[in-house]
Amino acid sequence: MVLSSRLAAVAALVPSGARLADIGTDHAYLPVSLLLEGRIDHAVAADVRKGPLDHARRTAEEYGVENQLDFRLCDGLAGIRADECDTITIAGMGGETIAGILSRADWAREGKRLILQPQSTQEVLRDFLSRNGWKIFSESIVREGERWYPVLLVGGGEMPLLSPGEAMAGRPESWLVQPERVDYLCWLLRRTQRQLEGLERSARAEDVPRKKRLTAAVAFLEGQIARLEG
Repeated sequence: MVLSSRLAAVAALVPSGARLADIGTDHAYLPVSLLLEGRIDHAVAADVRKGPLDHARRTAEEYGVENQLDFRLCDGLAGIRADECDTITIAGMGGETIAGILSRADWAREGKRLILQPQSTQEVLRDFLSRNGWKIFSESIVREGERWYPVLLVGGGEMPLLSPGEAMAGRPESWLVQPERVDYLCWLLRRTQRQLEGLERSARAEDVPRKKRLTAAVAFLEGQIARLEG
């Protein structure tokens, strides 16, 4: 089984022998791939919707690993016991959704390895983690098509509160060294500048705080790009 570049980046952070819970498993490509490689012996594949979970079962049956997967219909981590996993993967959801899942699962901070891959609003997720007893140990980036995605290795712990730019791009101290980092930051900068340009046309008072955050994020991104290119 060949994973997408995004899921392959997540899989690379799953330790051999992990007791895995894959949340929002969809077709279960991630746990099935890890089982086929022999890197894990068993996993919980969870999804909030019956349709994707049925797809997951069919994938497992196709590759002959259905007896090594426990399929769980549940909302986030609500149906997962703390004693049945040491590694949790949540990939392909918005940052706000991932933050909501973690806010309802305090037990996941206790000795668990979390691999988080937000599809969007990563700044919301990073800000949530920094304020709620989590620590981002490292961040990698992966490109798929025309989009870039961060992959966060997270666990319980303390970290500094993040500036708007750090919430947008991560703390430089946590960045893994990757030659494409500048390309990612330039992509983020262009996207953030477009958002700011859209807000500049707004006269609504409630948009002022977001304008300030985006302006600060643009300055941060420009500074980090200059540092890495210098």
